[in-house]
Amino acid sequence: MSATGQSLPLSLWRDLRFRRFWAGQSISQFGDRITELALPLIAVGALHASANEVAWLTALVWVPNLLAMVLGAWVDQRVHKRRLMVLADLARAAVLLSLPVTYLVGAVSLGQLYVVALLTGAAGVLFNTAYPPFFVRLVPRSSYIDANSKLSTSRSASYVVGPAVGGALIQALTAPAAVAVDVLTFLASAVLIGRVSIDEPPVAAGQAARSVLQRARESLGFVVRHPVLRASLGCAATANFFTFVGGSGLIVLFAGRNLGLTAGVIGAAFGIGATGSILGAVIAPVISRRLGVGRTIAVGAVLFPAPLAIAAAAGGQLWTRAGALALSEFLAGIGVMLFDVNLNSLQSNVVPDGMRSRVAGAYSTINYGLRPVGAVVGGLLATLIGLRSTLLIAAVGGALSVLWLLPSPIPRIHSLTPDLPQAALDRDRDGDSDTDGDMDGHTGGDAGANALL
Repeated sequence: MSATGQSLPLSLWRDLRFRRFWAGQSISQFGDRITELALPLIAVGALHASANEVAWLTALVWVPNLLAMVLGAWVDQRVHKRRLMVLADLARAAVLLSLPVTYLVGAVSLGQLYVVALLTGAAGVLFNTAYPPFFVRLVPRSSYIDANSKLSTSRSASYVVGPAVGGALIQALTAPAAVAVDVLTFLASAVLIGRVSIDEPPVAAGQAARSVLQRARESLGFVVRHPVLRASLGCAATANFFTFVGGSGLIVLFAGRNLGLTAGVIGAAFGIGATGSILGAVIAPVISRRLGVGRTIAVGAVLFPAPLAIAAAAGGQLWTRAGALALSEFLAGIGVMLFDVNLNSLQSNVVPDGMRSRVAGAYSTINYGLRPVGAVVGGLLATLIGLRSTLLIAAVGGALSVLWLLPSPIPRIHSLTPDLPQAALDRDRDGDSDTDGDMDGHTGGDAGANALL
């Protein structure tokens, strides 16, 4: 029996296939934190890149997401999604390996860094679009939220430990040599995923008759018409835009200039924020059982961006200012995990098997495409009205993203059930409010890429 067809809750720790996949993803996430630190340091330290050149290096990692919807339409035609995920890991390992090799012979260049950023970003999109159909064949519906909680906990932990380990490795081995560690993590991920056996059904008849662009347009139309997906995408995209308006660059600048905090204090505050993400990922299943999946998503949609206002309003003594920044990061970390774990699980429940990669691609194209736009708008606002006002706008605008959810079926969804997709559509058509909070009275959700992270 496929994972999708199982209904009884199972302990994922007793599932060897999931343990292998979870281990591979955990190892790979820690490697990513090393490379995220190493690439800019290579550009600045070895190549004396300017701030603008480093900004382009960061932007190029996100550029392939603009084509994610088209790539997702192509991936949906492929039977072996697991092989594509392994291929994506091997491709990233090979591309990153070029850096320590060329550094050893003194041939590393800024152009090479740009190509590495672009190709690793493209391979990441391939992995993320192949992931949703793989996930639902691996994990039973009753364990969607638990699985996403475990995967998100590992990701959050990598943000706590990864930068410190990466910094130590870079200092001891140099940045290009530290990248070789990330190469090993991608190889480990490829081996572990390659050993996960899943039942991959054949592609539905008629898929090949339509072009990739036609299927990409169909996926976007499906998202726009579907009451759950339309509302969740609007909410996630709005939250992404405004959180990048007040993105990490501006909050660091504000903490240093306006709050007068040292680099060490700012780093400690961000470290505390990362522990909030770990806590949020761990408690997300508990909160969703108490409040319901939909209401937990709504709480996360507000709690993720709103704490920016705490930092923006900070004043008084040094410990008060530092505490406000730490509290802001901590609460935001909890909020983003309540949102991501539950929304990704809900998307897994409502997206049809034949469209999972395409829908993931549509989400990535819009969500990640808005991130650089938000960053540019944030920079302009900071110049015109100041950092504090810009952060307040980001906090309020991001929190208002919940307005996408309120008229939709999402707040009424209490649990994940096999007939939830049709139930959501039916209730949206007839306006049934279902006052008990459960859409169909049953007890009971990742679209590939995290909605916010």
